[in-house]
Amino acid sequence: MTISLDPQVAEALAPIAAAMAGSTPPPVGDVAGRRAALEGLIAHADAAQPRPADVTITDHHLLTSDGSKILLRWYTKQGAPSDPGPAAVYFHGGGMILGHVGLFDGSISRYVSASGTPILSVDYRLAPEHPHPTPVEDAYAGLVWLHEHAAALGVDPARIAVLGDSAGGGIAAAVSILARDRQGPAIAQQILIMPMLDDRTLTPDPHLAPYALWSWDDNRTGWGALLGDAIAGPDVPAHAAPARVADPAGLPPAYIEVGQLDIFRDEDLTYALRLGQAGVPVEFHLHPGVPHEFEGIAFTSDVAKRVMADRIRVLSSL
Repeated sequence: MTISLDPQVAEALAPIAAAMAGSTPPPVGDVAGRRAALEGLIAHADAAQPRPADVTITDHHLLTSDGSKILLRWYTKQGAPSDPGPAAVYFHGGGMILGHVGLFDGSISRYVSASGTPILSVDYRLAPEHPHPTPVEDAYAGLVWLHEHAAALGVDPARIAVLGDSAGGGIAAAVSILARDRQGPAIAQQILIMPMLDDRTLTPDPHLAPYALWSWDDNRTGWGALLGDAIAGPDVPAHAAPARVADPAGLPPAYIEVGQLDIFRDEDLTYALRLGQAGVPVEFHLHPGVPHEFEGIAFTSDVAKRVMADRIRVLSSL
């Protein structure tokens, strides 16, 4: 028996596969082509589900250490308790090279509505225009900002998590390492959803290749934009690629999930194992029959409902 798509997920993805049949993917290094193709797909997926009416969105801005201004978007559930409670800092996906907070308004609002936990989304700057360390430094600055404004926003600073999917999951993991190494703000939990952790994931796996919604060419493009010539070399820091962390001890408790048909499967499995071996509490889920970011399109599938229930549970438990 060989691995294959979950039947419900396959049915949901079939129209996209048909629309893309015969098209030529952008070559390695074509950031603009990937932005044009994938940002439209993300926007379509985000708008495919209803946006909750009980979530309020407020924009703030942060002045970075290099004098730039980045957007911080704060999502809160109307009628939530006024006592200081938990919150999460969110970093969006996009392979380090694409996306912005507005593309994810619907999905973040749904997390907040279902869990009651407010979320701060950080519009970190993207590679290649802003290579490492700018994206992770922007993300870290967002975490610091929320800690500094916790009292005004009704947040308990001891109950702040970092949350991200794909590249954003990698950034959440990197921020966790950075906060530990700098003895910076406390992080209650790192919630890593199919995270992009390892710049050395560049060799295609023939078992996964037919299902790779984010391909090895895409991965080389994203990591190359972030790291330049350093990609897959000996000197990549863990603050850029968390899989490079020498010692995971002392990192925050982790929730990690990934699909069996995701090219990040092995690096995520390895990271979860290394965290556990270092004494870090880990909850890990490997979901059979699903590729990268499947739940945005196949949101009515049983497996998507399970993963969303788990994410809401973790956010609610902060």
